Amino acid sequence: MKVVRSDDHLKHFPKGELAGGLFVRPFECPERWQHIMDRLGTRGFQDHVEPADLDIGPVRQIHDAGFLEFLETSWDRWVAEGYEGEILATCFPARRMQVRKPEQIDGLVGYYALAVETAITSGTWEAAQASAAIAQTAQRIVAGGARSAFALCRPPGHHAAKDMYGGYCFLNNAAIAAQMFLNDGAGRVAILDPDFHHGNGTQDIFYDREDVLFLSLHGAPEHAFPHFLGYEDETGAGKGEGFTANYAMPPGTGYDKWGSAMDDAIKRIEAYSPDALVVSLGVDTFERDPISFFKLKSDDFTDYGGRIAKLKLPTLFCMEGGYAVEEIGVNTVNVLEGFENG
Repeated sequence: MKVVRSDDHLKHFPKGELAGGLFVRPFECPERWQHIMDRLGTRGFQDHVEPADLDIGPVRQIHDAGFLEFLETSWDRWVAEGYEGEILATCFPARRMQVRKPEQIDGLVGYYALAVETAITSGTWEAAQASAAIAQTAQRIVAGGARSAFALCRPPGHHAAKDMYGGYCFLNNAAIAAQMFLNDGAGRVAILDPDFHHGNGTQDIFYDREDVLFLSLHGAPEHAFPHFLGYEDETGAGKGEGFTANYAMPPGTGYDKWGSAMDDAIKRIEAYSPDALVVSLGVDTFERDPISFFKLKSDDFTDYGGRIAKLKLPTLFCMEGGYAVEEIGVNTVNVLEGFENG
């Protein structure tokens, strides 16, 4: 399995995030990437490639033009305004407010942000572009005939909606890759999202479409971020009705219940009969992850990687979450090995 990676992820590393009423070191940190790289090397995943330059065309098919302009220019506008810290949202168009696009940068940040934990830094736009380019390069590998590829994306992407960033995500790497499969002639693509947190951004992008089946296994939004999307009665709209499936599970969920949800998702993918599969690979379902409440053990990741392999589909893995930093490499590579041996 080829691994697509880039050191450009280092250009994005905020000084802190808001969590539990405190300003703490971000859970989404560069060490996550390094632990995965180290484990890939230890387990023989040595075929690494650098990404080609970003093709902005598919990105524009997924994301709003004004949103992309905001991501590209926000840092310069922030500095020009005289602000000295990193960009964090301080206000939002909350209930009963008008959702009008402000001109001043502080208001504009709140217009495009979906949460306050995610900071924008001087290098965020470059890192986000590199992350999307990684997904694009990995997609080309799979579209070119490879059984699978692993896009080691950082920053992650599945919380990035058509015109919103947050949850550590800026560009939706998995959605961009899925669109590229369609552009290459695929009639249908499935996106399977086993990250602990609901893939609200991916759902938002494809909610009214029938050419992408989106399935998310996640912590019930009554108890888990992003809180305001991911309920099981969200099944799509218009032509997309029936092409979104949410498996929302309560605190303490172990592998028996989680695995049953995965089996059901796999059956739905089989019935959909897609031409390609994109996996938003988050491993924050791990029992010791600091910002989740599922109870998967390391061996469980190997097992479900094997279950995904039984679909026998061209498969692209895009890295998403996972914040038990010491174990993230083991758990991520276990999925890949389970798939390779499945």
